[in-house]
Amino acid sequence: MTSEAAVSTPPAISSSAPAKRDYYWLRSFVAGGVAGCCAKTTIAPLDRVKILLQAQSPHYKHLGVFSTLRAVPQKEGFLGLYKGNGAMMVRIFPYGAIQFMAFDNYKKLLSKQIGISGHIHRLVAGSMAGMTAVICTYPLDVVRARLAFQVTGFHQYTGIANAFHTIYLKEGGVSGFYRGLTPTLIGMAPYAGFSFFTFGTLKSLGLKHFPELLGRPSSDNPDVLILKPQVNLLCGGVAGAVAQTISYPLDVARRRMQLGSALPDSDKCVSLKKTLTYVYTKYGIKKGLYRGLSLNYIRCVPSQAVAFTTYEFMKQFLHLN
Repeated sequence: MTSEAAVSTPPAISSSAPAKRDYYWLRSFVAGGVAGCCAKTTIAPLDRVKILLQAQSPHYKHLGVFSTLRAVPQKEGFLGLYKGNGAMMVRIFPYGAIQFMAFDNYKKLLSKQIGISGHIHRLVAGSMAGMTAVICTYPLDVVRARLAFQVTGFHQYTGIANAFHTIYLKEGGVSGFYRGLTPTLIGMAPYAGFSFFTFGTLKSLGLKHFPELLGRPSSDNPDVLILKPQVNLLCGGVAGAVAQTISYPLDVARRRMQLGSALPDSDKCVSLKKTLTYVYTKYGIKKGLYRGLSLNYIRCVPSQAVAFTTYEFMKQFLHLN
Protein backbone atom coordinates (compact mmCIF):
# COMPACT_ATOMS: atom_id res chain seq x y z
CA MET A 1 0.00 0.00 0.00
CA THR A 2 1.37 3.42 -0.91
CA SER A 3 0.86 6.80 0.71
CA GLU A 4 -0.23 9.74 -1.41
CA ALA A 5 0.99 13.33 -1.47
CA ALA A 6 -1.24 16.31 -0.76
CA VAL A 7 -2.35 16.35 -4.38
CA SER A 8 -2.46 13.21 -6.46
CA THR A 9 -0.87 12.74 -9.85
CA PRO A 10 -3.28 11.62 -12.58
CA PRO A 11 -3.10 7.88 -13.10
CA ALA A 12 -1.84 6.52 -16.40
CA ILE A 13 -4.76 6.10 -18.78
CA SER A 14 -4.85 4.10 -21.99
CA SER A 15 -5.59 5.70 -25.35
CA SER A 16 -8.88 3.81 -25.47
CA ALA A 17 -10.32 6.06 -22.79
CA PRO A 18 -9.56 9.68 -23.78
CA ALA A 19 -12.73 10.90 -22.10
CA LYS A 20 -11.52 9.80 -18.68
CA ARG A 21 -8.26 11.64 -19.19
CA ASP A 22 -10.17 14.86 -19.87
CA TYR A 23 -12.60 14.35 -17.02
CA TYR A 24 -9.77 13.89 -14.54
CA TRP A 25 -8.82 17.54 -14.79
CA LEU A 26 -12.45 18.64 -14.57
CA ARG A 27 -12.97 16.51 -11.48
CA SER A 28 -9.74 17.83 -9.98
CA PHE A 29 -10.88 21.41 -10.67
CA VAL A 30 -14.22 20.77 -8.96
CA ALA A 31 -12.55 19.11 -5.95
CA GLY A 32 -10.29 22.10 -5.35
CA GLY A 33 -13.11 24.59 -5.82
CA VAL A 34 -15.46 22.84 -3.41
CA ALA A 35 -12.69 22.55 -0.82
CA GLY A 36 -11.97 26.26 -1.04
CA CYS A 37 -15.65 27.24 -0.73
CA CYS A 38 -16.23 25.02 2.30
CA ALA A 39 -13.13 26.38 4.03
CA LYS A 40 -13.98 30.04 3.45
CA THR A 41 -17.65 29.71 4.38
CA THR A 42 -16.60 28.15 7.68
CA ILE A 43 -14.59 31.20 8.68
CA ALA A 44 -16.47 33.98 6.80
CA PRO A 45 -17.47 35.89 10.00
CA LEU A 46 -13.87 35.87 11.20
CA ASP A 47 -12.69 37.04 7.77
CA ARG A 48 -15.03 40.04 7.93
CA VAL A 49 -13.77 41.00 11.38
CA LYS A 50 -10.15 40.59 10.27
CA ILE A 51 -10.63 43.06 7.40
CA LEU A 52 -12.34 45.58 9.70
CA LEU A 53 -9.50 45.38 12.25
CA GLN A 54 -6.62 45.32 9.76
CA ALA A 55 -7.82 48.44 7.97
CA GLN A 56 -8.68 50.29 11.22
CA SER A 57 -12.39 50.77 10.38
CA PRO A 58 -13.57 53.99 12.11
CA HIS A 59 -16.70 52.15 13.27
CA TYR A 60 -14.86 49.32 15.03
CA LYS A 61 -11.23 50.40 15.46
CA HIS A 62 -11.63 50.86 19.22
CA LEU A 63 -12.74 47.22 19.63
CA GLY A 64 -10.90 43.93 19.82
CA VAL A 65 -11.55 40.68 18.02
CA PHE A 66 -14.32 39.21 20.15
CA SER A 67 -15.99 42.53 20.91
CA THR A 68 -16.13 43.21 17.16
CA LEU A 69 -17.71 39.79 16.59
CA ARG A 70 -20.44 40.86 19.05
CA ALA A 71 -20.74 44.42 17.75
CA VAL A 72 -21.20 43.62 14.04
CA PRO A 73 -24.48 41.66 14.49
CA GLN A 74 -25.79 44.37 16.83
CA LYS A 75 -25.01 47.15 14.35
CA GLU A 76 -25.62 45.37 11.04
CA GLY A 77 -27.60 42.22 11.85
CA PHE A 78 -26.39 38.60 11.81
CA LEU A 79 -25.85 38.61 8.04
CA GLY A 80 -23.42 41.50 8.55
CA LEU A 81 -20.89 38.85 9.56
CA TYR A 82 -21.17 37.43 6.03
CA LYS A 83 -20.94 40.73 4.14
CA GLY A 84 -18.75 40.25 1.08
CA ASN A 85 -19.03 36.46 1.24
CA GLY A 86 -20.94 36.28 -2.04
CA ALA A 87 -18.01 37.87 -3.87
CA MET A 88 -15.71 35.59 -1.91
CA MET A 89 -17.49 32.45 -3.15
CA VAL A 90 -17.31 33.69 -6.76
CA ARG A 91 -13.57 34.15 -6.27
CA ILE A 92 -12.68 31.22 -4.06
CA PHE A 93 -14.07 28.44 -6.26
CA PRO A 94 -11.68 29.14 -9.15
CA TYR A 95 -8.97 30.15 -6.67
CA GLY A 96 -9.08 26.83 -4.80
CA ALA A 97 -9.38 24.86 -8.03
CA ILE A 98 -6.46 26.63 -9.70
CA GLN A 99 -4.27 26.44 -6.59
CA PHE A 100 -4.62 22.69 -6.05
CA MET A 101 -4.29 21.89 -9.76
CA ALA A 102 -1.31 24.22 -10.19
CA PHE A 103 0.40 22.67 -7.15
CA ASP A 104 0.10 19.23 -8.69
CA ASN A 105 1.51 20.38 -12.03
CA TYR A 106 4.30 22.52 -10.58
CA LYS A 107 5.33 19.65 -8.33
CA LYS A 108 5.62 17.31 -11.32
CA LEU A 109 7.49 19.98 -13.31
CA LEU A 110 10.01 20.58 -10.53
CA SER A 111 10.54 16.88 -9.94
CA LYS A 112 10.72 15.58 -13.52
CA GLN A 113 11.98 18.54 -15.55
CA ILE A 114 14.16 20.51 -13.14
CA GLY A 115 15.20 17.75 -10.77
CA ILE A 116 14.06 19.36 -7.50
CA SER A 117 12.67 16.69 -5.20
CA GLY A 118 12.23 15.88 -1.52
CA HIS A 119 10.38 18.18 0.86
CA ILE A 120 11.73 21.36 -0.78
CA HIS A 121 9.71 20.83 -3.96
CA ARG A 122 6.50 21.11 -1.93
CA LEU A 123 7.62 24.52 -0.68
CA VAL A 124 8.51 25.83 -4.14
CA ALA A 125 5.49 24.28 -5.88
CA GLY A 126 3.13 25.59 -3.18
CA SER A 127 4.51 29.12 -3.52
CA MET A 128 4.16 29.06 -7.31
CA ALA A 129 0.63 27.59 -7.11
CA GLY A 130 -0.50 30.23 -4.64
CA MET A 131 0.81 33.08 -6.79
CA THR A 132 -0.77 31.61 -9.93
CA ALA A 133 -4.18 31.40 -8.23
CA VAL A 134 -3.86 34.96 -6.90
CA ILE A 135 -3.07 36.47 -10.30
CA CYS A 136 -6.06 34.70 -11.88
CA THR A 137 -8.59 35.77 -9.23
CA TYR A 138 -7.22 39.01 -7.75
CA PRO A 139 -9.90 41.43 -9.06
CA LEU A 140 -12.57 39.41 -7.26
CA ASP A 141 -10.57 39.58 -4.04
CA VAL A 142 -10.36 43.38 -4.32
CA VAL A 143 -14.13 43.65 -4.77
CA ARG A 144 -14.77 41.24 -1.89
CA ALA A 145 -12.52 43.30 0.42
CA ARG A 146 -14.30 46.54 -0.51
CA LEU A 147 -17.74 45.02 0.17
CA ALA A 148 -16.62 43.46 3.46
CA PHE A 149 -15.17 46.79 4.65
CA GLN A 150 -18.49 48.59 4.23
CA VAL A 151 -20.67 49.19 7.27
CA THR A 152 -24.47 49.27 7.09
CA GLY A 153 -25.64 52.84 6.53
CA PHE A 154 -22.31 53.91 5.02
CA HIS A 155 -22.32 52.06 1.71
CA GLN A 156 -20.05 53.11 -1.15
CA TYR A 157 -21.06 50.13 -3.32
CA THR A 158 -24.47 48.50 -3.76
CA GLY A 159 -23.20 45.08 -4.80
CA ILE A 160 -20.60 43.09 -6.72
CA ALA A 161 -21.46 44.52 -10.16
CA ASN A 162 -21.59 48.09 -8.86
CA ALA A 163 -18.23 47.66 -7.14
CA PHE A 164 -16.63 46.46 -10.37
CA HIS A 165 -18.18 49.36 -12.30
CA THR A 166 -17.22 52.02 -9.74
CA ILE A 167 -13.62 50.86 -9.28
CA TYR A 168 -13.14 50.66 -13.05
CA LEU A 169 -14.44 54.22 -13.60
CA LYS A 170 -12.87 55.97 -10.60
CA GLU A 171 -9.59 54.16 -9.98
CA GLY A 172 -7.82 53.93 -13.30
CA GLY A 173 -9.62 51.17 -15.17
CA VAL A 174 -8.19 47.65 -15.05
CA SER A 175 -5.19 48.73 -12.95
CA GLY A 176 -7.59 49.62 -10.14
CA PHE A 177 -8.40 45.94 -9.70
CA TYR A 178 -4.73 45.06 -9.21
CA ARG A 179 -3.87 47.56 -6.51
CA GLY A 180 -1.93 45.73 -3.82
CA LEU A 181 -1.03 42.83 -6.12
CA THR A 182 2.70 43.03 -5.35
CA PRO A 183 2.40 42.60 -1.56
CA THR A 184 -0.23 39.94 -2.18
CA LEU A 185 2.14 37.91 -4.34
CA ILE A 186 5.04 38.45 -1.94
CA GLY A 187 2.83 37.43 0.97
CA MET A 188 1.29 34.49 -0.87
CA ALA A 189 4.66 32.94 -1.70
CA PRO A 190 5.53 32.08 1.93
CA TYR A 191 1.90 31.49 2.94
CA ALA A 192 0.98 28.96 0.25
CA GLY A 193 4.48 27.52 0.20
CA PHE A 194 4.68 26.82 3.92
CA SER A 195 1.04 25.69 4.00
CA PHE A 196 1.56 22.96 1.40
CA PHE A 197 5.06 22.22 2.71
CA THR A 198 3.94 21.79 6.33
CA PHE A 199 0.85 19.74 5.50
CA GLY A 200 2.64 17.54 2.97
CA THR A 201 5.61 16.95 5.26
CA LEU A 202 3.47 16.09 8.28
CA LYS A 203 1.35 13.81 6.12
CA SER A 204 4.23 11.92 4.52
CA LEU A 205 6.09 11.51 7.82
CA GLY A 206 2.93 10.36 9.60
CA LEU A 207 2.03 7.78 6.97
CA LYS A 208 5.64 6.60 6.76
CA HIS A 209 6.25 6.08 10.48
CA PHE A 210 2.73 5.45 11.85
CA PRO A 211 0.66 4.08 8.93
CA GLU A 212 -1.72 1.99 11.02
CA LEU A 213 -2.25 4.63 13.70
CA LEU A 214 -2.70 7.67 11.44
CA GLY A 215 -3.73 6.25 8.07
CA ARG A 216 -6.46 4.27 6.36
CA PRO A 217 -7.08 2.98 2.81
CA SER A 218 -8.73 5.41 0.41
CA SER A 219 -12.35 4.50 -0.33
CA ASP A 220 -11.86 4.86 -4.11
CA ASN A 221 -8.49 3.06 -4.22
CA PRO A 222 -7.59 0.65 -1.37
CA ASP A 223 -3.96 0.61 -2.54
CA VAL A 224 -3.58 4.29 -1.57
CA LEU A 225 -3.10 5.16 2.08
CA ILE A 226 -4.55 8.47 3.28
CA LEU A 227 -4.74 10.22 6.64
CA LYS A 228 -7.68 9.62 8.94
CA PRO A 229 -10.07 12.63 8.98
CA GLN A 230 -9.15 13.80 12.50
CA VAL A 231 -5.44 13.60 11.68
CA ASN A 232 -6.05 15.45 8.42
CA LEU A 233 -7.79 18.23 10.33
CA LEU A 234 -4.89 18.50 12.77
CA CYS A 235 -2.21 18.60 10.08
CA GLY A 236 -4.15 21.21 8.10
CA GLY A 237 -4.58 23.37 11.18
CA VAL A 238 -0.88 23.27 12.03
CA ALA A 239 -0.03 24.11 8.42
CA GLY A 240 -2.30 27.15 8.50
CA ALA A 241 -0.87 28.44 11.78
CA VAL A 242 2.73 28.20 10.56
CA ALA A 243 1.96 29.85 7.22
CA GLN A 244 -0.06 32.72 8.69
CA THR A 245 2.58 33.63 11.28
CA ILE A 246 5.23 34.02 8.60
CA SER A 247 3.17 36.02 6.10
CA TYR A 248 0.82 38.13 8.27
CA PRO A 249 2.49 41.60 8.03
CA LEU A 250 2.35 41.36 4.24
CA ASP A 251 -1.35 40.47 4.48
CA VAL A 252 -1.97 43.64 6.48
CA ALA A 253 -0.20 45.73 3.83
CA ARG A 254 -2.13 43.97 1.07
CA ARG A 255 -5.52 44.75 2.63
CA ARG A 256 -4.76 48.42 3.17
CA MET A 257 -3.59 48.81 -0.43
CA GLN A 258 -6.63 46.93 -1.75
CA LEU A 259 -9.07 49.15 0.13
CA GLY A 260 -7.59 52.23 -1.53
CA SER A 261 -9.94 55.21 -1.49
CA ALA A 262 -12.14 53.51 1.11
CA LEU A 263 -9.49 54.51 3.70
CA PRO A 264 -8.97 58.13 4.84
CA ASP A 265 -5.17 57.61 4.80
CA SER A 266 -5.02 55.85 1.42
CA ASP A 267 -2.36 58.31 0.17
CA LYS A 268 0.06 56.73 2.66
CA CYS A 269 -0.51 53.23 1.25
CA VAL A 270 0.56 53.47 -2.38
CA SER A 271 3.38 50.90 -2.32
CA LEU A 272 4.40 47.88 -0.27
CA LYS A 273 7.38 49.59 1.38
CA LYS A 274 5.47 52.80 2.16
CA THR A 275 2.49 50.87 3.55
CA LEU A 276 4.61 48.71 5.84
CA THR A 277 6.61 51.75 6.99
CA TYR A 278 3.46 53.81 7.61
CA VAL A 279 1.69 51.06 9.57
CA TYR A 280 4.80 50.33 11.65
CA THR A 281 5.47 54.03 12.37
CA LYS A 282 1.87 54.93 13.25
CA TYR A 283 0.66 51.77 14.98
CA GLY A 284 3.76 49.70 15.82
CA ILE A 285 4.25 45.94 15.53
CA LYS A 286 1.57 44.52 17.83
CA LYS A 287 -1.18 47.06 17.05
CA GLY A 288 -0.21 47.57 13.42
CA LEU A 289 1.70 44.90 11.53
CA TYR A 290 0.23 42.10 13.65
CA ARG A 291 -3.14 43.64 14.52
CA GLY A 292 -5.79 40.94 14.30
CA LEU A 293 -3.23 38.10 14.43
CA SER A 294 -5.08 36.42 17.32
CA LEU A 295 -8.14 36.31 15.05
CA ASN A 296 -6.01 34.89 12.27
CA TYR A 297 -4.84 32.05 14.47
CA ILE A 298 -8.48 31.30 15.27
CA ARG A 299 -9.54 31.45 11.61
CA CYS A 300 -6.55 29.87 9.89
CA VAL A 301 -6.66 26.64 11.87
CA PRO A 302 -10.23 25.64 10.92
CA SER A 303 -9.87 27.14 7.43
CA GLN A 304 -6.83 25.10 6.42
CA ALA A 305 -8.09 22.07 8.30
CA VAL A 306 -11.41 22.15 6.42
CA ALA A 307 -9.71 22.90 3.09
CA PHE A 308 -7.32 19.95 3.16
CA THR A 309 -9.85 17.57 4.70
CA THR A 310 -12.58 18.50 2.21
CA TYR A 311 -10.15 18.14 -0.67
CA GLU A 312 -9.20 14.65 0.51
CA PHE A 313 -12.90 13.74 0.73
CA MET A 314 -13.64 15.18 -2.72
CA LYS A 315 -10.73 13.25 -4.24
CA GLN A 316 -12.29 10.03 -2.98
CA PHE A 317 -15.81 11.06 -3.97
CA LEU A 318 -14.70 11.95 -7.51
CA HIS A 319 -12.30 8.99 -7.80
CA LEU A 320 -9.10 10.97 -8.11
CA ASN A 321 -6.87 8.57 -6.14
